[in-house]
Amino acid sequence: MPDAFSLASERSFTPPLVIGVISDTHIRRYGSRRMPPEVPEFFSRFGCGLIVHLGDVQTIGVLESLGQIAPVLAVRGNNDEEPELQSILPMDLRFSAGKFAVVLVHGHGGYSAHSVAKQFVGKADLILYGHSHIPMIEHIEGTTLFNPGSATDRRWHEHFGVGVVAFNDDRCLPELILFRDPRELDQVRP
Repeated sequence: MPDAFSLASERSFTPPLVIGVISDTHIRRYGSRRMPPEVPEFFSRFGCGLIVHLGDVQTIGVLESLGQIAPVLAVRGNNDEEPELQSILPMDLRFSAGKFAVVLVHGHGGYSAHSVAKQFVGKADLILYGHSHIPMIEHIEGTTLFNPGSATDRRWHEHFGVGVVAFNDDRCLPELILFRDPRELDQVRP
């Protein structure tokens, strides 16, 4: 792994904080799919102090690119088979942003990504998950479940998606950003 990149070791963050949320990029080392440059530019424009990747990265280069914008936390997806990724990415990860407890999980290994994420309801204020490529924000029993979809592989959904979560001392505000063409992200302002 290059010296210029490392996963964030911090697990406690002080608000105000904006987190960039991305999942299921499915960018293979020798494949043709690439990260649209508009995505990291979007996270930079929004002043993200942390970026989370919710799995199915598939190549370390994605994390290296995001790490040029802000520190990165990431979890392993079912397609993260490279030994390098398996050695550094946990299956789930927990951190705090002020008084808010956050869980990151890809969402594979259960009946559905949603059912896996629901297992953490009541154990965190915010659950960030991926796997299904279906963007959504849902509130269950005081817990927010947030899936950004995919910025590069929309599959069965009409939109690509990324997200931001703004934390201040007393609020956690997730926002889902949907787009059909990455160039649309250039028009989205904080």
